[in-house]
Amino acid sequence: MPGQGWRGSMAHYAGDAAEQIVARAYVDRGFKLAAERWRGQAGEIDLIVRDGDAVIFVEVKKSRDLDQAALRLGARQIERIYAAGAEFLTNEPKGQLTDARFDVALVDAAGQVQILENAIGLG
Repeated sequence: MPGQGWRGSMAHYAGDAAEQIVARAYVDRGFKLAAERWRGQAGEIDLIVRDGDAVIFVEVKKSRDLDQAALRLGARQIERIYAAGAEFLTNEPKGQLTDARFDVALVDAAGQVQILENAIGLG
C-alpha cells in the first residue's frame, strides 16, 4: 500500500520526539537520565531515570490526546516492561531490592506531557 513506509517513519519520529519531551520533563524535575530505549532480552524500556538510588522505568505513550495515549498500554506490554525492568535491576548494587517504580508518561499532539507516577505499580 503506498505511503505505509512514510506513515511508519512519521510514527517513529513522533515517538522519538515524545520520548525526548518526556526525558526533558524528568531532567527539569531534577531526575538523572540513565538510559533511553534500553533493551534487554525481555524487551525495551523507553526511558530509565534515577532519583538518587531509586530507579524509575518510564513507558512513553503518544497520541492525539492524553486519553487516547493512555489507552495504548496493554497487559502484555506491561508484562514485558516488568520483565525488562527486573532484568535491568540485576546490574544494580542492590539488585531486585533496588527502590524502583514504573511510570507512564502520556504525550498529546501538542507536546503536552502528563506523568503518571507508579501507574503500573506492582500491586
